[in-house]
Amino acid sequence: MAAKRDYYEVLGVGRDAGEEEIKRAYRKLAMQHHPDRNPDDKAAEAKFKEATEAYEVLRDADRRRRYDQFGHTAGGAGAGAGAPATDFDIADALRTFMRDFGGFGGFEDLFGEQTRRPAGGPARGQDLQVQLRLTLEEIAEGAEKKIRLKRTRPCETCRGSGSARGGRTRCQDCHGQGQVRQVRSSILGQFVSVTACPRCHGEGEIVSDPCLNCRGAGSVPDVATVAVKVPRGVSEGQYLTLRGEGNGGQRGGPAGDLLVFVREKPHEVFIRRGDDLLLELPIGLPTLALGGKVEVPTLTGRAEVAVPAGTHPNRVLRLRGKGMPRLGGSPAGDLLVRLHAVTPTRLSAREKELLEELGRLQEGKVPRPGKGFVERMREAFGG
Repeated sequence: MAAKRDYYEVLGVGRDAGEEEIKRAYRKLAMQHHPDRNPDDKAAEAKFKEATEAYEVLRDADRRRRYDQFGHTAGGAGAGAGAPATDFDIADALRTFMRDFGGFGGFEDLFGEQTRRPAGGPARGQDLQVQLRLTLEEIAEGAEKKIRLKRTRPCETCRGSGSARGGRTRCQDCHGQGQVRQVRSSILGQFVSVTACPRCHGEGEIVSDPCLNCRGAGSVPDVATVAVKVPRGVSEGQYLTLRGEGNGGQRGGPAGDLLVFVREKPHEVFIRRGDDLLLELPIGLPTLALGGKVEVPTLTGRAEVAVPAGTHPNRVLRLRGKGMPRLGGSPAGDLLVRLHAVTPTRLSAREKELLEELGRLQEGKVPRPGKGFVERMREAFGG
């Protein structure tokens, strides 16, 4: 079993950090590694649990004092007892986060929307997320796409209440609070966690006469086609927020949002590097030696690039403004053209004769191994 890291190191704070600094540091880490944001990611789950365990100890003055004195053995009968500081699992970590920050709530909390509401009151609909695959040409020019998605909308029969006649009774398990408190004893003391009531699912009320149309859910399935306008210059992983295009709310609550995540399709010719585009261009040895102009493809057509005489293979030439447009109307990136020398393998008699003549003319001009050879080769090949 791996040794536990120092709690101050886990949260990234000094040993003299105050309560608010510890809380801010923990919230930042918890938001980054929360399981809702990193589904099926065991590494993120472990970091979330580790951060929460550190926070639980350092936020409490008495536990922190004992930890400062005895370290991770503070949970034992005394210093050096060797007992683990806590038996902390992911369920404990999630309860701790919910207790102090009101729950994660999925993407709506992640992007700044709040979903907490009074028990039994209007409920905001759940946010949805989809992935939109785009070509580099579509990203460069901007695009309008239509997305077909499955979502829910409020039941018209019961107006989203879930009840046939509006009959809802107070939940007896949570006494209408929508939350239940649990006290769990551990080596470091008692942990009090607050979770959503499992009977009413946090609503504080129970539907006594379920609507026949939605079977008490308050919502029904819906299929919709949504138009998405993608601006020029977006990048892989960025997202667009379509307000009110998510699942419908309940009991008069607003609909959630639709988050459209951009995914770039691999291009046959170009490799994107931020706002620049990279083009690997095969080129003949005569052009490298004599120089000239070469026509190259761009995202919007064709362009000419000037190859200086005596250009070495693997040199990168830059075409300003021929790359990807930037969000906000800033100047576009550049097209980077990397030159790759093409060695002929099938030669006619005339071509072979010319190359042999060139070889005779070049005798004595090719650098030989010796003093300064490595430096000259590095200089010749751009090293």
